[in-house]
Amino acid sequence: MHQVVKRGAPRRIATISVHTSPLDQPGTGDAGGLNVYMVEVARQLAARGVEVEIFTRAVCRDTPPTVELVPGVLVRNMVAGPFEELDKNALPSQICPFTFGVLRTEAAHPPGRYDLVHGHYWLSGQVGAVAAERWGVPLVQSMHTLGKVKNLALASGDCAEPAVRIRGEDEVVAAADRLVANTADEARQLTELYGASPRQVETVSPGADLSLFRPVPDTAAVRRRLGLPPDAVVLVFAGRIQPLKGPDVALRAAASLLRLSPALAERLVVVFVGGPSGSEVGAPGRLSALASSLGIAGHVRFEPPCAQRELADWYRAATMVLVPSHSESFGLVALEAQACGTPVVAAAVGGLRTAVRDGFSGVLVDGHDPEAWARVLAGLAASPLRLAELSRGAVAHASGFGWPATADRLVEVYTGAMASMGSAVAGRVRA
Repeated sequence: MHQVVKRGAPRRIATISVHTSPLDQPGTGDAGGLNVYMVEVARQLAARGVEVEIFTRAVCRDTPPTVELVPGVLVRNMVAGPFEELDKNALPSQICPFTFGVLRTEAAHPPGRYDLVHGHYWLSGQVGAVAAERWGVPLVQSMHTLGKVKNLALASGDCAEPAVRIRGEDEVVAAADRLVANTADEARQLTELYGASPRQVETVSPGADLSLFRPVPDTAAVRRRLGLPPDAVVLVFAGRIQPLKGPDVALRAAASLLRLSPALAERLVVVFVGGPSGSEVGAPGRLSALASSLGIAGHVRFEPPCAQRELADWYRAATMVLVPSHSESFGLVALEAQACGTPVVAAAVGGLRTAVRDGFSGVLVDGHDPEAWARVLAGLAASPLRLAELSRGAVAHASGFGWPATADRLVEVYTGAMASMGSAVAGRVRA
């Protein structure tokens, strides 16, 4: 049922996403949880009567200037730089032409078209800060990941975030009227590492599509459909294949698991669902080579990124879903998997400490030592009753995170930002 937007809330929002499009398939290139977040929130806002226009960069010459995602949600493809995917480190040079495109779009309409700008990721915040100032509207910013945090938890083989990003993030934090943090942990990082004012930061939890990600009574049928043995111990890693996400930890843990529990040799299947991203793009096959060197290649399947409906089946088919990230602002994979009734074993970092309720919906592991991970996996694989208990807890925990609640909180943030700006303007007029 569609809800009516509250009085004082925005009528139309300009959402900025420079480095990845809501039309991209999550799990490929730089597309991931941020893409899911933008699409789901935009749909929810449109259902509440708030129009959303998402500005993103055109990467193909044949891409139409505008695409209607759903009624009330328009994707605007800005021409900025070459018609090709660019590495995130090459995108700062395209911020100026992208910004000009956004400003030209607004200038073609009567004044006051947008009531608010919401930027996603620091590159978008750079654009959003200029647009918001020009239009006299608030800038609400979601960082999604923070360069300083990533640099404090670099994975082996990963590159440090460049100084231009750190400077850019500092500028965006200073310019934003409101900063949306996924968790209390991220809110603390924004204040302690970036000097944000606590009054500037609002915590809004992401969600999961609970109508799609849900348990099914017959997981055996799901496994048959995916070509998995009914009695297999299935470990699933879903998401972009890059060092930050720790796919090597999953492989090394699986190899250690087989040494700890040789009886699993006939039953263990490790599935990676996703495509290469970041530094992994330049080294295709590195993960499969690691599987071979560990002697477990026969236990490993690599599956391409897939639509969410199929991804839900991979979650349901899993005995456990592994999220061994070195840094994670939230971890939608963990939440979606739990919504499907699958326990999650995740690294005790960042937002995963919120997305997974340790001992109730899954297990949080300190550090990335494969032996420690293997001991956790072995204990759970040997205890069907414990797995069933965690499965029930997983569904209960995930049920508290739905996209409607996320959208409701964002509308509150938007309304508050607009009211604050209106009060400030009125104060200046009286003065």
